[in-house]
Amino acid sequence: MERVRLTEFGWEHSLVTETMLELPHPTGQQVLIDVEACGICHLDLITREGRLPFVPLPVTLGHEAVGRITKIGDDVSEFSVGDRVGTLYRETCGECSQCTVGDESLCEAASHVLGVLADGGYASQLLMPQSGLFRVPESLPPEHAAQLHCPMGTTYRDLKVLAGVRRGQRVLVTGANGGCGAAGVQIASRLGAEVIAVVRDSRHVESLLSLGASRVVVDPGSTFHKNPAALAIDVVLDTVGPPTFNSSLRCLRRGGTLVVIGNVDPERVSVNLGYLVTSAIRVIGGSGATRAEVEELCALHEESPFQFLVASVFPFSEADQAQRKVKAGGLCGRVVLVPSPTA
Repeated sequence: MERVRLTEFGWEHSLVTETMLELPHPTGQQVLIDVEACGICHLDLITREGRLPFVPLPVTLGHEAVGRITKIGDDVSEFSVGDRVGTLYRETCGECSQCTVGDESLCEAASHVLGVLADGGYASQLLMPQSGLFRVPESLPPEHAAQLHCPMGTTYRDLKVLAGVRRGQRVLVTGANGGCGAAGVQIASRLGAEVIAVVRDSRHVESLLSLGASRVVVDPGSTFHKNPAALAIDVVLDTVGPPTFNSSLRCLRRGGTLVVIGNVDPERVSVNLGYLVTSAIRVIGGSGATRAEVEELCALHEESPFQFLVASVFPFSEADQAQRKVKAGGLCGRVVLVPSPTA
Protein backbone atom coordinates (compact mmCIF):
# COMPACT_ATOMS: atom_id res chain seq x y z
CA MET A 1 0.00 0.00 0.00
CA GLU A 2 1.30 3.42 -1.03
CA ARG A 3 0.27 6.58 0.79
CA VAL A 4 1.40 10.22 0.85
CA ARG A 5 1.74 11.73 4.33
CA LEU A 6 1.81 15.27 5.63
CA THR A 7 4.23 15.01 8.55
CA GLU A 8 5.07 18.70 9.14
CA PHE A 9 3.31 21.94 8.23
CA GLY A 10 4.85 24.37 5.75
CA TRP A 11 6.22 24.35 2.22
CA GLU A 12 9.77 24.03 3.53
CA HIS A 13 8.88 20.41 4.33
CA SER A 14 8.21 17.83 1.63
CA LEU A 15 5.35 15.36 1.60
CA VAL A 16 6.46 11.85 2.52
CA THR A 17 5.56 8.80 0.43
CA GLU A 18 5.30 5.60 2.47
CA THR A 19 4.92 1.94 1.53
CA MET A 20 2.99 -0.34 3.87
CA LEU A 21 3.00 -4.13 3.60
CA GLU A 22 -0.29 -4.70 5.41
CA LEU A 23 -3.61 -3.38 4.13
CA PRO A 24 -6.19 -1.93 6.54
CA HIS A 25 -9.12 -4.24 7.32
CA PRO A 26 -12.68 -2.87 7.22
CA THR A 27 -14.92 -3.48 10.22
CA GLY A 28 -18.52 -2.55 10.98
CA GLN A 29 -19.78 -0.11 8.34
CA GLN A 30 -16.36 0.44 6.75
CA VAL A 31 -15.25 -0.51 3.25
CA LEU A 32 -11.78 -0.85 1.72
CA ILE A 33 -11.30 0.87 -1.63
CA ASP A 34 -8.62 0.40 -4.28
CA VAL A 35 -8.08 4.05 -5.23
CA GLU A 36 -8.01 4.87 -8.95
CA ALA A 37 -7.39 8.62 -8.64
CA CYS A 38 -7.57 11.56 -6.23
CA GLY A 39 -7.80 15.23 -7.16
CA ILE A 40 -5.76 17.97 -5.52
CA CYS A 41 -8.00 20.62 -3.94
CA HIS A 42 -6.82 23.95 -2.52
CA LEU A 43 -8.03 22.66 0.84
CA ASP A 44 -5.11 20.23 0.67
CA LEU A 45 -2.73 23.17 0.28
CA ILE A 46 -4.38 25.08 3.11
CA THR A 47 -3.99 22.02 5.33
CA ARG A 48 -0.34 21.66 4.35
CA GLU A 49 0.34 25.29 5.23
CA GLY A 50 -0.89 24.74 8.80
CA ARG A 51 -3.88 27.04 8.51
CA LEU A 52 -6.06 24.35 10.11
CA PRO A 53 -4.21 23.98 13.41
CA PHE A 54 -6.49 21.20 14.66
CA VAL A 55 -5.22 18.75 12.02
CA PRO A 56 -3.50 15.78 13.69
CA LEU A 57 -0.13 14.94 12.17
CA PRO A 58 0.83 12.81 10.41
CA VAL A 59 -2.17 12.61 8.08
CA THR A 60 -2.82 11.38 4.54
CA LEU A 61 -4.28 14.26 2.52
CA GLY A 62 -7.02 14.26 -0.11
CA HIS A 63 -10.83 14.16 -0.24
CA GLU A 64 -11.45 13.79 -3.99
CA ALA A 65 -10.93 10.04 -4.33
CA VAL A 66 -12.55 7.50 -6.63
CA GLY A 67 -12.03 3.75 -6.73
CA ARG A 68 -13.51 0.29 -6.38
CA ILE A 69 -14.57 -1.52 -3.21
CA THR A 70 -12.50 -4.65 -2.52
CA LYS A 71 -13.62 -5.55 1.02
CA ILE A 72 -16.56 -4.63 3.26
CA GLY A 73 -17.26 -4.75 6.99
CA ASP A 74 -19.92 -7.00 8.47
CA ASP A 75 -22.45 -4.17 8.88
CA VAL A 76 -22.20 -2.64 5.40
CA SER A 77 -25.63 -2.62 3.74
CA GLU A 78 -25.46 0.05 1.04
CA PHE A 79 -22.52 -1.16 -1.06
CA SER A 80 -20.96 -4.42 -2.27
CA VAL A 81 -17.52 -5.63 -3.29
CA GLY A 82 -16.87 -4.45 -6.84
CA ASP A 83 -18.91 -1.23 -6.60
CA ARG A 84 -17.25 1.86 -8.02
CA VAL A 85 -17.50 4.74 -5.57
CA GLY A 86 -16.39 8.28 -4.88
CA THR A 87 -15.78 10.00 -1.56
CA LEU A 88 -17.76 12.74 0.16
CA TYR A 89 -15.97 15.05 2.60
CA ARG A 90 -17.04 13.23 5.73
CA GLU A 91 -18.85 10.43 7.49
CA THR A 92 -22.35 11.47 8.56
CA CYS A 93 -24.29 10.49 11.67
CA GLY A 94 -27.76 10.32 10.08
CA GLU A 95 -29.35 11.54 13.31
CA CYS A 96 -28.55 15.24 13.85
CA SER A 97 -30.87 18.09 12.81
CA GLN A 98 -28.99 18.56 9.50
CA CYS A 99 -28.88 14.88 8.54
CA THR A 100 -32.56 14.30 9.30
CA VAL A 101 -33.58 16.96 6.76
CA GLY A 102 -31.28 15.53 4.09
CA ASP A 103 -28.46 18.05 4.44
CA GLU A 104 -25.80 15.65 5.65
CA SER A 105 -22.97 17.74 4.19
CA LEU A 106 -23.49 19.96 7.27
CA CYS A 107 -23.60 17.05 9.73
CA GLU A 108 -23.14 18.39 13.24
CA ALA A 109 -21.55 15.21 14.61
CA ALA A 110 -19.11 14.32 11.83
CA SER A 111 -15.60 13.63 13.06
CA HIS A 112 -14.35 11.73 10.00
CA VAL A 113 -13.35 14.69 7.78
CA LEU A 114 -11.43 13.12 4.93
CA GLY A 115 -7.84 14.30 4.48
CA VAL A 116 -8.14 16.59 7.51
CA LEU A 117 -9.19 14.63 10.60
CA ALA A 118 -8.99 11.21 8.94
CA ASP A 119 -6.56 9.73 6.43
CA GLY A 120 -7.60 10.65 2.91
CA GLY A 121 -7.29 9.68 -0.73
CA TYR A 122 -3.59 10.23 -1.48
CA ALA A 123 -3.21 6.46 -1.10
CA SER A 124 -3.53 3.32 -3.19
CA GLN A 125 -6.02 1.92 -0.65
CA LEU A 126 -8.52 3.84 1.44
CA LEU A 127 -10.65 2.80 4.41
CA MET A 128 -13.99 4.64 4.42
CA PRO A 129 -17.34 4.55 6.26
CA GLN A 130 -20.18 3.74 3.88
CA SER A 131 -21.98 6.99 4.77
CA GLY A 132 -19.12 8.93 3.16
CA LEU A 133 -19.51 7.38 -0.30
CA PHE A 134 -21.55 7.74 -3.48
CA ARG A 135 -21.82 5.56 -6.60
CA VAL A 136 -19.74 6.50 -9.64
CA PRO A 137 -20.72 5.80 -13.28
CA GLU A 138 -18.54 3.18 -14.96
CA SER A 139 -18.29 5.36 -18.07
CA LEU A 140 -16.09 8.03 -16.48
CA PRO A 141 -12.29 7.68 -16.56
CA PRO A 142 -10.66 7.97 -13.11
CA GLU A 143 -9.26 11.48 -13.56
CA HIS A 144 -12.76 12.70 -14.44
CA ALA A 145 -14.64 10.68 -11.85
CA ALA A 146 -12.41 12.10 -9.10
CA GLN A 147 -13.96 15.52 -9.82
CA LEU A 148 -17.60 14.47 -9.33
CA HIS A 149 -17.99 15.55 -5.72
CA CYS A 150 -15.40 18.30 -5.62
CA PRO A 151 -15.24 20.45 -7.66
CA MET A 152 -18.37 19.56 -9.70
CA GLY A 153 -20.72 18.61 -6.87
CA THR A 154 -19.60 21.50 -4.70
CA THR A 155 -20.35 24.11 -7.36
CA TYR A 156 -23.62 22.37 -8.28
CA ARG A 157 -24.84 22.62 -4.69
CA ASP A 158 -23.61 26.17 -4.21
CA LEU A 159 -25.15 27.53 -7.40
CA LYS A 160 -28.37 25.52 -7.66
CA VAL A 161 -29.28 24.81 -4.03
CA LEU A 162 -27.72 27.63 -1.99
CA ALA A 163 -27.84 30.53 -4.47
CA GLY A 164 -30.91 29.32 -6.37
CA VAL A 165 -29.54 30.21 -9.81
CA ARG A 166 -32.27 30.12 -12.44
CA ARG A 167 -32.62 30.66 -16.17
CA GLY A 168 -31.95 34.18 -17.40
CA GLN A 169 -29.84 35.31 -14.45
CA ARG A 170 -26.33 36.68 -14.78
CA VAL A 171 -23.65 34.69 -12.94
CA LEU A 172 -20.02 35.74 -12.57
CA VAL A 173 -17.31 33.20 -11.70
CA THR A 174 -13.90 34.27 -10.38
CA GLY A 175 -10.85 32.06 -10.80
CA ALA A 176 -12.72 30.50 -13.70
CA ASN A 177 -9.74 28.54 -14.99
CA GLY A 178 -9.37 26.52 -11.77
CA GLY A 179 -11.15 23.28 -10.91
CA CYS A 180 -14.10 24.89 -9.09
CA GLY A 181 -14.16 27.83 -11.47
CA ALA A 182 -14.37 25.73 -14.63
CA ALA A 183 -17.01 23.56 -12.97
CA GLY A 184 -18.96 26.66 -11.94
CA VAL A 185 -18.98 28.01 -15.49
CA GLN A 186 -20.48 24.76 -16.77
CA ILE A 187 -23.01 24.37 -13.97
CA ALA A 188 -24.25 27.97 -14.23
CA SER A 189 -24.53 27.65 -18.00
CA ARG A 190 -26.43 24.36 -17.65
CA LEU A 191 -28.85 26.11 -15.26
CA GLY A 192 -29.62 28.63 -18.01
CA ALA A 193 -27.63 31.59 -16.73
CA GLU A 194 -25.57 34.06 -18.71
CA VAL A 195 -22.04 33.38 -17.44
CA ILE A 196 -19.22 35.91 -17.11
CA ALA A 197 -15.88 34.25 -16.35
CA VAL A 198 -13.00 36.16 -14.72
CA VAL A 199 -9.39 35.05 -15.19
CA ARG A 200 -5.96 36.63 -14.88
CA ASP A 201 -4.49 35.05 -18.02
CA SER A 202 -5.84 35.54 -21.55
CA ARG A 203 -4.63 32.04 -22.50
CA HIS A 204 -7.74 30.61 -20.84
CA VAL A 205 -10.32 32.64 -22.78
CA GLU A 206 -11.09 30.14 -25.54
CA SER A 207 -11.39 27.14 -23.24
CA LEU A 208 -13.83 29.00 -20.98
CA LEU A 209 -15.96 30.10 -23.91
CA SER A 210 -16.13 26.43 -24.94
CA LEU A 211 -17.37 25.55 -21.44
CA GLY A 212 -20.33 27.90 -21.74
CA ALA A 213 -19.09 31.33 -20.68
CA SER A 214 -20.82 34.18 -22.54
CA ARG A 215 -18.01 36.61 -21.79
CA VAL A 216 -14.50 36.29 -20.34
CA VAL A 217 -13.03 39.21 -18.42
CA VAL A 218 -9.24 39.24 -18.10
CA ASP A 219 -8.29 41.09 -14.91
CA PRO A 220 -5.59 40.86 -12.21
CA GLY A 221 -8.34 40.04 -9.71
CA SER A 222 -9.27 43.17 -7.80
CA THR A 223 -10.68 45.55 -10.42
CA PHE A 224 -12.98 43.45 -12.59
CA HIS A 225 -16.05 45.23 -11.16
CA LYS A 226 -15.00 48.22 -13.28
CA ASN A 227 -15.55 46.23 -16.48
CA PRO A 228 -19.03 46.95 -17.95
CA ALA A 229 -19.50 43.23 -18.68
CA ALA A 230 -19.20 42.47 -14.96
CA LEU A 231 -21.96 44.76 -13.68
CA ALA A 232 -25.54 44.03 -12.53
CA ILE A 233 -24.67 40.45 -11.63
CA ASP A 234 -27.28 38.29 -9.88
CA VAL A 235 -24.88 35.73 -8.39
CA VAL A 236 -21.11 35.71 -7.99
CA LEU A 237 -19.32 32.42 -7.38
CA ASP A 238 -16.03 33.49 -5.82
CA THR A 239 -13.57 30.61 -6.02
CA VAL A 240 -10.57 32.74 -5.01
CA GLY A 241 -11.34 34.54 -1.74
CA PRO A 242 -9.68 37.62 -0.21
CA PRO A 243 -7.99 38.94 -3.40
CA THR A 244 -11.30 39.04 -5.29
CA PHE A 245 -13.85 39.40 -2.49
CA ASN A 246 -14.56 43.14 -2.60
CA SER A 247 -14.56 43.33 -6.38
CA SER A 248 -17.04 40.43 -6.34
CA LEU A 249 -19.31 42.43 -4.01
CA ARG A 250 -19.17 45.49 -6.27
CA CYS A 251 -20.33 43.45 -9.27
CA LEU A 252 -23.64 42.52 -7.70
CA ARG A 253 -26.95 44.19 -8.39
CA ARG A 254 -29.04 45.25 -5.40
CA GLY A 255 -30.29 42.08 -3.73
CA GLY A 256 -27.58 39.97 -5.37
CA THR A 257 -25.85 36.94 -3.88
CA LEU A 258 -22.16 36.26 -3.31
CA VAL A 259 -21.24 32.60 -2.77
CA VAL A 260 -17.71 32.19 -1.42
CA ILE A 261 -15.97 28.85 -1.85
CA GLY A 262 -12.42 30.12 -2.35
CA ASN A 263 -9.91 30.62 0.43
CA VAL A 264 -6.59 30.47 -1.40
CA ASP A 265 -5.13 33.42 0.51
CA PRO A 266 -4.76 33.44 4.31
CA GLU A 267 -5.41 37.18 4.62
CA ARG A 268 -8.57 38.52 6.24
CA VAL A 269 -10.93 40.77 4.29
CA SER A 270 -12.25 44.19 5.24
CA VAL A 271 -15.91 44.67 4.35
CA ASN A 272 -18.03 47.81 4.27
CA LEU A 273 -21.08 46.52 6.14
CA GLY A 274 -23.06 49.60 5.16
CA TYR A 275 -22.71 48.59 1.52
CA LEU A 276 -24.00 45.10 2.28
CA VAL A 277 -26.99 46.49 4.15
CA THR A 278 -27.99 49.26 1.75
CA SER A 279 -27.57 46.95 -1.25
CA ALA A 280 -29.29 43.99 0.47
CA ILE A 281 -26.42 41.70 -0.49
CA ARG A 282 -26.45 38.06 0.63
CA VAL A 283 -23.08 36.43 1.38
CA ILE A 284 -23.12 32.64 1.58
CA GLY A 285 -20.34 30.26 2.53
CA GLY A 286 -20.26 27.32 0.14
CA SER A 287 -20.23 23.70 1.24
CA GLY A 288 -19.81 20.23 -0.20
CA ALA A 289 -22.63 18.39 -1.93
CA THR A 290 -24.80 15.72 -0.38
CA ARG A 291 -24.95 12.23 -1.84
CA ALA A 292 -28.34 13.03 -3.40
CA GLU A 293 -26.96 16.17 -5.05
CA VAL A 294 -24.01 14.27 -6.54
CA GLU A 295 -26.45 11.68 -7.88
CA GLU A 296 -28.47 14.50 -9.50
CA LEU A 297 -25.26 15.77 -11.06
CA CYS A 298 -24.42 12.30 -12.40
CA ALA A 299 -27.88 12.09 -13.97
CA LEU A 300 -27.33 15.44 -15.68
CA HIS A 301 -23.98 14.21 -16.96
CA GLU A 302 -25.61 11.10 -18.42
CA GLU A 303 -28.13 13.31 -20.26
CA SER A 304 -25.51 15.70 -21.61
CA PRO A 305 -21.86 15.17 -20.59
CA PHE A 306 -19.91 17.81 -18.73
CA GLN A 307 -16.29 18.54 -19.58
CA PHE A 308 -13.88 17.52 -16.83
CA LEU A 309 -10.75 19.60 -17.29
CA VAL A 310 -7.52 17.90 -16.24
CA ALA A 311 -4.44 20.11 -16.08
CA SER A 312 -1.97 17.31 -15.23
CA VAL A 313 -1.83 13.76 -13.87
CA PHE A 314 0.93 12.77 -11.41
CA PRO A 315 1.70 9.49 -9.62
CA PHE A 316 1.38 9.54 -5.83
CA SER A 317 5.18 9.37 -5.62
CA GLU A 318 5.29 12.87 -7.17
CA ALA A 319 2.53 14.37 -5.01
CA ASP A 320 4.87 16.97 -3.55
CA GLN A 321 5.78 18.25 -7.01
CA ALA A 322 2.11 18.16 -8.05
CA GLN A 323 1.00 20.29 -5.09
CA ARG A 324 3.72 22.83 -5.79
CA LYS A 325 2.45 23.08 -9.37
CA VAL A 326 -1.06 23.81 -8.08
CA LYS A 327 0.31 26.41 -5.67
CA ALA A 328 2.12 28.18 -8.53
CA GLY A 329 -1.25 28.75 -10.21
CA GLY A 330 -2.10 29.53 -13.81
CA LEU A 331 -3.47 26.06 -14.58
CA CYS A 332 -6.71 25.27 -16.36
CA GLY A 333 -8.55 22.45 -14.63
CA ARG A 334 -7.67 19.94 -11.93
CA VAL A 335 -4.36 18.30 -11.09
CA VAL A 336 -5.03 14.64 -10.33
CA LEU A 337 -2.96 12.00 -8.54
CA VAL A 338 -2.99 8.29 -9.42
CA PRO A 339 -1.27 5.27 -7.87
CA SER A 340 2.39 4.95 -8.82
CA PRO A 341 3.11 2.21 -11.41
CA THR A 342 4.86 0.03 -8.83
CA ALA A 343 2.24 0.48 -6.07
